[in-house]
Amino acid sequence: MIRYDALDALPVRGALPALHDALEGPGTAVLVAPPGTGKTTLVPLALAGLLGEGPERRVVVAEPRRIAARAAARRMAWLLGEKPGASVGYTVRGERVVGRHARVEVVTTGVLLQRLQRDQELTGVDVVVLDECHERHLDADTTAAFLWDVRTALRPELRLVAASATTDAEGWARLLGGAPVVEARGVSYPVEVVWAPPARPVRPPHGMRVDPVLLAHVASVVRRALAERDGDVLCFLPGVGEISRVAGRLGDLGGVDVLQVHGRAPAAVQDAVLSPSARRRVVLATSVAESSLTVPGVRVVVDAGLAREPRVDHARGLSALTTVRASRAAARQRAGRAGREAPGVVYRCWAEAEDARLPRFPAPEIKVADLTAFALQAACWGDPDASGLALLDPPPGGAMAAARSVLTAVGAVDSAGRATARGVRLARLGLHPRLGRALLDAGAPGAVASGAGATGGGVTGGGPAGAGPRAAASRAIARGAGTSDRGASGTNASAARASDENPSHEQTSGSGAGDSRAIAEVVALLSEAPPREYGDDLVAALRAARRGGDAYGTRWRTEVRRLRAAAESAGRPQDGTGDSIAGLVAALAFPERVARKDGGSYLMVSGTRAELPETSALRGAPWIAVAVADRPVGRGHARVQLGAVVDEGTARLAAGAFLEERDEVHWGDGDVVARRVERLGAVELTVRPLAGADSGLVRNALFEGLRQEGLGLLRWSADADLLRKRLAFLRRRLGEPWPDVSDDALRARADEWLEPELGRARRRADLARIDAGQALTRLLPWASGEAARLDELAPERIVVPSGSRIRIDYDDPGRPVLAVKLQEMFGLQRSPEVAGVPLLVHLLSPAGRPAAVTADLASFWKDGYKGVRAELRGRYPKHPWPEDPATAEPTRHTKARLGK
Repeated sequence: MIRYDALDALPVRGALPALHDALEGPGTAVLVAPPGTGKTTLVPLALAGLLGEGPERRVVVAEPRRIAARAAARRMAWLLGEKPGASVGYTVRGERVVGRHARVEVVTTGVLLQRLQRDQELTGVDVVVLDECHERHLDADTTAAFLWDVRTALRPELRLVAASATTDAEGWARLLGGAPVVEARGVSYPVEVVWAPPARPVRPPHGMRVDPVLLAHVASVVRRALAERDGDVLCFLPGVGEISRVAGRLGDLGGVDVLQVHGRAPAAVQDAVLSPSARRRVVLATSVAESSLTVPGVRVVVDAGLAREPRVDHARGLSALTTVRASRAAARQRAGRAGREAPGVVYRCWAEAEDARLPRFPAPEIKVADLTAFALQAACWGDPDASGLALLDPPPGGAMAAARSVLTAVGAVDSAGRATARGVRLARLGLHPRLGRALLDAGAPGAVASGAGATGGGVTGGGPAGAGPRAAASRAIARGAGTSDRGASGTNASAARASDENPSHEQTSGSGAGDSRAIAEVVALLSEAPPREYGDDLVAALRAARRGGDAYGTRWRTEVRRLRAAAESAGRPQDGTGDSIAGLVAALAFPERVARKDGGSYLMVSGTRAELPETSALRGAPWIAVAVADRPVGRGHARVQLGAVVDEGTARLAAGAFLEERDEVHWGDGDVVARRVERLGAVELTVRPLAGADSGLVRNALFEGLRQEGLGLLRWSADADLLRKRLAFLRRRLGEPWPDVSDDALRARADEWLEPELGRARRRADLARIDAGQALTRLLPWASGEAARLDELAPERIVVPSGSRIRIDYDDPGRPVLAVKLQEMFGLQRSPEVAGVPLLVHLLSPAGRPAAVTADLASFWKDGYKGVRAELRGRYPKHPWPEDPATAEPTRHTKARLGK
């Protein structure tokens, strides 16, 4: 019996006429409805004609989370007075409750995405409602883009509704071809804001770490809210770990139930949270409770102000969730949960002054997440670079390039980025392509060993496949068949729906060769990270999952059944412990993270170093396969969170795409090192000395030596050193065409001035025999003729008045120095010059010691000489000290030699 009283109370009912008009007209609509208005429950029932109004239609509602999909279906069934599976059913990964006559089916966006790849026309579906669009999950954005393609290329009669509590309505309207925006006005109760920052500063979150001081403060705010306000308390925390720790601090609350709600929570707990309770409750929840779920009885929200977002370190091949400040949009959504049924209050655990500094919206997942699965979906759809997809935000180029690299390595795409037959199979497994590769290949090691699945066509090979609706539409038009072409997949709607839960028709010829159950068990363990208490040893975690009666173990066993059905061959499966399989599966999924012990850490194939905790059971193993790792802020090494011991054979097998043998010639330990190396990426396996190395490689190594150790490796005579200094002076004084002879410049042009000498060298000793001065003359400006003026512009020596040829010191390229005995400069009226620069004259005593320094000899004779003469004539009486040096005769000799 339909509960009309409950339906009539839902405010979104007033927006239904406009929504019906939009779907009957343009066929698309953006529905903006505040939380609690009934957009998730009433609207699908009305569109399906289940309320006695309007035509009968089959409606698919896509929700971002499993818990929301189940809850929405159960709520709609309750409103109809039915059980789930009759008129309203749901499908999530591993669970399907849909009767033959169901008119509304609630699915996760991931399930809908898989269904679109199998049945691009969505045969039998009349309306698709994309709920909670504002959350900008990658699957939801991708599904919306694919649906728009289907509508424009194959099924213009397919109706689309983008629905959200708060969203970029204009952006979605543009994306859906100018769709009308339909707004529903909700009954909004006032929500008081109480600012409740910690009494003392807390450390900002980094990585997955949240300051325990903040969690203690959140627990105290929950206690305060219970004391100050009536009703249930909904507390938002970033993740499962934080929920558990805050729950531990609230364990002594008398007469109050503390419930933990997150994606891993048991179904019984989820149901309890969504049902009214006679006892007062504190519900500790992740962002799953922000918009999709209504928790009855909540009058108070406590917001820790944190959220989790994915991040990818493409340079190291690591991806993980990270803790960030929640956006202002998320904070509004959370606060609104307190005012769904009556006036409420939100306690925000940060200062009011900080609020304006929060980001306006959460980061779209397409901007920050690993895009490997997205890139495969796009390739299977027929748009490898996703440039033709209707997306609110384009995928970053770097992330797409990294994704294509992974897909190429697992044989999912060809060199042009198009999906191979293997890629289509991987896309339909409902797994990350890495895990799909492990599921398919772990049972067929021979295929992997021969290179299949590592660099090309995979287990069964195959060319481009999985063309999207654009290609299908082109074929239909060419035949004059309109939109009847079913697309490349060739599956019907019932087969597509059946494969959402049990895609057993997607088999591969080799996967039955190994232990299919153990393979599925390990892949299931990697598809959803196990609880931390399972440890970092994948084998131990597998045993814990097998024993466990916890919620994780229940979900894990369901996923094992799904994956086993997806990967088994027709032959009888073999059962086993899986201990030996764990490392192989992890290595196949993450071949670049296969690592060998190297000193106190492990060196991955990718070149990243990884560290294990002191208490890890993996410590000491020669080889490990790292399944989960992160990189703590401020540290260059990764930290292993989950891995398995493997042997070298498994490492070679799984990471075969990185295996190579090559001649390596480089500069190391002060000389040329030539060797033949077999390596697995960055990991050296075998090394042998190499005789007769390629001359070009040797030459490059010598260049490297000069870059590392400097030009001192060459033979620099006094003349060579002087030539370099003279050239440096001319470069500074005159510029071009005189060459730059700085260290950096000479290293950069080494191939110009050190040939052919460098071409004949083989080792460090040969460099020491190269005459640097002779080689340096090759850089002189011979072409312009200026080289001939070198001795004129920057002579090695200059003739002074006494007739002596004195060497010029060019150590300072800005002011060359002439050091000469004072008596030899008598009679010279002005300082000598080179290239128009007066020399800095160091006038020496007869004993060769500095007596005076001047750049203006005429001024010195006039003003400075008298003091020097008075000081030195008594010390050196045998040398001439005329009163007028400007007119005296220069000499190199004493008075006796002069006959005076």
